[in-house]
Amino acid sequence: MHNKINKLTLAVAVASATLSGQALGGAFQLNEQSVSGQGNAFAGRTSNVTDASIVYGNPAGMSFLDRTQVTAGATYLDVSTDIKNTSGTTALGTPVSPASNDGDMVPGKTIPFGYFVQPINDHLHFGLGVYAPFGVITDYEDSFEGRYFGNYSDVEVVTVQPTLSIKFSEKFSAGFGITYNRIEGELESATADGSAALGSPQGEGRVNVEGDDEAFGFTFGMMYKPVESTTLGVVYRSDVDYGLEGDVKASNVFSADLASATGGARTTFDGSGPAGLDITLPETIDFSVTHDLNERWTVMAGAALVKWSSFDRLTVDNDLGVDIDEVQDYEDAWQYALGASYHLNPAWTLRGGVAYDESPISDDVRTVRVPSGDRMIYSLGAGWTPTPDLTIDIAYTYLKEDTSPISQESATKGTYEADYENEAHGFGAQLTYRF
Repeated sequence: MHNKINKLTLAVAVASATLSGQALGGAFQLNEQSVSGQGNAFAGRTSNVTDASIVYGNPAGMSFLDRTQVTAGATYLDVSTDIKNTSGTTALGTPVSPASNDGDMVPGKTIPFGYFVQPINDHLHFGLGVYAPFGVITDYEDSFEGRYFGNYSDVEVVTVQPTLSIKFSEKFSAGFGITYNRIEGELESATADGSAALGSPQGEGRVNVEGDDEAFGFTFGMMYKPVESTTLGVVYRSDVDYGLEGDVKASNVFSADLASATGGARTTFDGSGPAGLDITLPETIDFSVTHDLNERWTVMAGAALVKWSSFDRLTVDNDLGVDIDEVQDYEDAWQYALGASYHLNPAWTLRGGVAYDESPISDDVRTVRVPSGDRMIYSLGAGWTPTPDLTIDIAYTYLKEDTSPISQESATKGTYEADYENEAHGFGAQLTYRF
């Protein structure tokens, strides 16, 4: 019986936490793979070739880099949330106590990346990228009013991408990369003190889950220059299937069956065991165009479709043969971006951009671990090239989301309702060195 309870809690905890985030992308998707791209709000990501970060943006773009180069950098995210209009009850219908809603659940996080591009000959280029495409960390206070629906999540995906591009002509190139992806996560939820109703309160419990997996995917891109001043780019990034395996630990978790079987002599249990969960992270189709208006001005626009609709169910496997199926009902989501760069002189380039990201999460499926909505992104950036061999890029991004209402209800967890107002600041810096 204890194992069944553990597995069910794992299904709820991981299903919620793996699909969460306050990052600068839709849902828990990260956009922080290039600071030069960040300065333009990621407009022109698949068509604007500035440095080795094009390995991620569009592997076909490596063909238009004429020198060996290394690009490395990081973006620091500072997220803040206001939680308003809150209410919460336990499974017994009583108010949650203690009950706080501080909103400081996303600690500052640095997201690093690095790329290398090496021309092989006039037609072939090799590239290697290391970056984080998805990730989240949320850490609510112990007294958080919605803690029974989730109080801690730390999920990270790291990708290593070896890539080849081929230049068919001065106008057209294509690139292909294999992605090796590793996912790791630690998740925790509080459990209510059901024994209090029996006159023998034992205190709240905790369920902690840790798991990891490795999986492969691929990316394919094409780049076309119909005229010298205009570049078109398109990239496909495949979905990636994971089968997380790890451990679940329960501490002081109330069990009505245990209380009934022992006549109330025992009402809570501690235990641990193996756990597994299959998830699929979505495929993306990314388009953009970059156009040089003149020697000083470059404009760019882009749109990306993230196929979240493929993420409709989660299935938990366990050694008891109990099938647990969780419906998610996420929707496909679009991201749109416009940007411009001004080449002040040979050493300085100034950047700006604005983007709009649809959320794949509708009001009826949003949770405390997934409190995000539609968002606007505003970016400024600059690139300094003191010598032809070296470029230093910096960028600042401000993100503001629409108010995101949450209304959760569970027979075993109670209820929680709130309105989340999220915003974030992103500070990025990167260095490119050419050999």
